[in-house]
Amino acid sequence: MAKIHTPIPNLKLNDGTSMPMLAYGTGTAWYKKGDESVIDNALVEGIKTAINLGYTHLDGAEVYKTEPELGIAIKESGVPREKLYVVTKVIVNISDIENALKTSLKKLQLDYVDLYLIHAPFFAKSDEELQCTWATMEALQKSGLAKSIGVSNYLPQHLEAVLKTAKVTPACNQIEFHPYLQHPALLDFHKKHGIATTAYGPLTAATKAKPGPADDFLAALSKKYAVSEGEISLRWCIDQDIVAITTSSKEQRLSDYLRAATFKLTPAEIKQLNELGQQKHFRGFWQDKFDKDDRS
Repeated sequence: MAKIHTPIPNLKLNDGTSMPMLAYGTGTAWYKKGDESVIDNALVEGIKTAINLGYTHLDGAEVYKTEPELGIAIKESGVPREKLYVVTKVIVNISDIENALKTSLKKLQLDYVDLYLIHAPFFAKSDEELQCTWATMEALQKSGLAKSIGVSNYLPQHLEAVLKTAKVTPACNQIEFHPYLQHPALLDFHKKHGIATTAYGPLTAATKAKPGPADDFLAALSKKYAVSEGEISLRWCIDQDIVAITTSSKEQRLSDYLRAATFKLTPAEIKQLNELGQQKHFRGFWQDKFDKDDRS
């Protein structure tokens, strides 16, 4: 594996394991709309490039249809399994989670995943359904097929329901998170219960949501630290103990993103970016499943 000057920091989870705070994602741009069995060789090479650069946290999902590519890339990378942190998620086959995970593991060519997530809470018609599904996740963790278990796109009410009967607190909640979608109430809930926050779409303020009230400040920070606005966005997550997932097919861009491990924003800069971000509300994913104004 290629040496990087500053290692990606790790975040300690509530179950004693650690998660690298910068991840390479195989969703969004890589999301496969066609036949899953048709291998996307560009993605395989993209993942191998990311691993070679020093990304060890690899984020996948059943619904992306990219688990076969992730499995091939892991195998071809030659990096020992224990040095990688592999995540996948369930939603399509939520009614049979045990077989869903076994199917994912087969595609990934792995014996276990480091983290298994319920991709979203919207399958559940009741709190009881959320609770039963979580109990199944706990059994999978006990079996050793997943080292850690967590959720994604859950709001405080979904987490509250789960925690009423949970024997294991979710290790993390993976949510869309960026300056224009900060979820203060949800993050407070996470902190209170020791649930880590993982961010997807962390570059949104620097890319999809322009123009916006944070533009000038992001540009100024970019100039000050001699990095891109995307790297400022990643560091803004890390400095708030939030794991950031990013993706790109470009080696140079992936290499540049690693510079997010080489500097820190000041508390005043984080505060100012937070305040500017709160002046705009923007959600890039799952818009149909959330209220129009889901600032909590």
